[in-house]
Amino acid sequence: MRSSATGPFLPPLRTRIDTFDMTIASTVDYLRMVWPAELSDVIFEVAPGPASVIPGVGVERFSVDARERRITLYRLPMQRLSRMHQVDELHQRMIVESCVFRAVAELLGKDPWDLAPDRFRRL
Repeated sequence: MRSSATGPFLPPLRTRIDTFDMTIASTVDYLRMVWPAELSDVIFEVAPGPASVIPGVGVERFSVDARERRITLYRLPMQRLSRMHQVDELHQRMIVESCVFRAVAELLGKDPWDLAPDRFRRL
């Protein structure tokens, strides 16, 4: 019989939801540091999934409401429906970060690569 490493009465040390939330929070913190004026009043929220599927497009990973300055990130589509060539923690984090970057870029009307150009520059 198998049990978790933390024992039957203790919660796991780090769950997938905790990792997802930490990835969202750290990416949002980074973007707010780079774009403080543009993102100061933006509300970020996490939901399990969208209310409906868009015909011909599929399941959204995020939604952007520019009028209300709100970005909603959908956890289950990002975690379960994203195709990765390698399934590990690093690639899962990259999928989540890319969705946050794309959502912020859509809100600001910029290209995702323009949000943090120095972050990806090799020395």
